[in-house]
Amino acid sequence: MKILHITPSYKPAYIYGGTTQSIGLLCEAICEYNEQRAKCKEKGAKNKDITQVFTTTANGEEELNVESGIPEIVDGVPVTYFTRWTKDHSHFSSELLWHLREEIRRFKNLPSAVATANLILPEGQDVLPEKLIIHIHAWWNLVSIISCLVAKWYNVPVVLSPRGMLTSYTQTNRNSIAKKIIHKLIGKRLLRYCHIHATSNQEQKEILEIVKPKSISVIPNLVNVAGGRVLKAPNEADFFKLIFLSRIEEKKGLELLFESLALIEIPLMLTIAGSGEESYVRSLKQKAASLKLGDRINWVGQVSNEDKFNLIANHDLLVLTSYNENFANVIIESLSVGTAVLVSNKVGLADYVNNNELGWICSLTSESIQNNLLKAFEDSQKRQSIRNSAPSTIRKDFIDDALVKKYLDLYENVLNKNGE
Repeated sequence: MKILHITPSYKPAYIYGGTTQSIGLLCEAICEYNEQRAKCKEKGAKNKDITQVFTTTANGEEELNVESGIPEIVDGVPVTYFTRWTKDHSHFSSELLWHLREEIRRFKNLPSAVATANLILPEGQDVLPEKLIIHIHAWWNLVSIISCLVAKWYNVPVVLSPRGMLTSYTQTNRNSIAKKIIHKLIGKRLLRYCHIHATSNQEQKEILEIVKPKSISVIPNLVNVAGGRVLKAPNEADFFKLIFLSRIEEKKGLELLFESLALIEIPLMLTIAGSGEESYVRSLKQKAASLKLGDRINWVGQVSNEDKFNLIANHDLLVLTSYNENFANVIIESLSVGTAVLVSNKVGLADYVNNNELGWICSLTSESIQNNLLKAFEDSQKRQSIRNSAPSTIRKDFIDDALVKKYLDLYENVLNKNGE
C-alpha cells in the first residue's frame, strides 16, 4: 500500500511543538520499518509499503526555506512542501490540493507498474503498490478539511489524527463561530467518512461526544525518548526545581499555575522552556510580576531537541496544568529521564501517569495544584523511586517497532473495510 500523509506543517517547523515531532517520528519509523522488511529475503519483499508526505511551508508567521513542489528526502522520508496562501491557522495551499488530486487520479487510473510523477520509491522497490490510503493530521485548517473532501470525492479511505483538534475545548477557544459553521456545513459529514486515530482514551471519549466516525482506534504517539543515555540528575539545592517545557499558549494553564505558586511558601524555582506569541508571553511575564513571582521564574526560551533531555533531568518535577491535551509528548520525554510529573486531569496521559504511579494528578483549581505541588515536594522518596524506575518503564511501553506495527495494522484494516 501507499500511505500519503497530509499535514499543514512538517519538520523543521518545530514552532508547532510536539505535533510536528510526532508526525515526523511516525513517518520516519514507518520508512525505517519497511527498509528493514525489504532487506529480508521473504517473498515479495520488493513490493512493500510506501510512505510519502504532502505539507506546506508553514513555520508560524514565516515560511520554511525549502523549494516548493519539489520532492525531497527529509530524514529518510519523501516530503513535498507546497507554498501556502494564508497563514496560521488556515494554511490554505491550492498547489498542495491540486497535486493531491492529481496523485489520486494517477494512482487510480495508471497500471500499478507505472510510477507516479511525484513519487520517490524506496531503495530496492520498483513496483507501485496497489492500494492508496490517506492519513490526515490535524483538523480545523483548510489543508486538512479540503484534502479530506478531495479524498472522499474519489472514494479514497482516510485515517484522521485530529491531534487534539476535536474536543469541546478546541471547538470553543478560538474562531469558535467559524468552526461551528464549518462543522455544520461540511465538517460533520467529512468526519463521518473518516477512520479516526486518537492518541489516548481521553481523546477518544471527547471525539465520540462530537461525531461518530466510521471507526476509531487508540494508538499512542511515537515519542523521542532519552534511551540509554546517562543524564545529570538535580544537584542538591535549597529550592524545589520545577520545569514547564512546551509551546506557550493559553491552553497550557500557565496563569493558573502562577496563581497556585503564589500561594506556596516553600522555596522553589520554575523554569519555563518554550516559545509562543510575543504578546501572550509578555502578558504572562506581567502576571508573574504582579504575583511577585519574578525572581522565582527563569524564562529560557526555545530549547533544542539535543538539549531538552538534560534540562528536564536537572529538575525535580515537570508540571503541565493544561486545560486540554490529547496526549502530551513531554510527559513521556520527562519520564524517560526519570523526572516525575504533575499533570492536570485534562491531559491525555493522566491515566497512564496515575496507573503507573509516575507522578501526581491535579484538577484545574489553584487549590488542587497547590496541594499536589506540596505533596510532590514533601515526597522525595516517591520522586527518587520514579527517577529509578520510570526510564525502563517508558522504554518498554513506547517501543517504536511495536507502535509502528499498530499503525500499519490500522491502515490494513481500513483498506480491508473500504474494499468490502
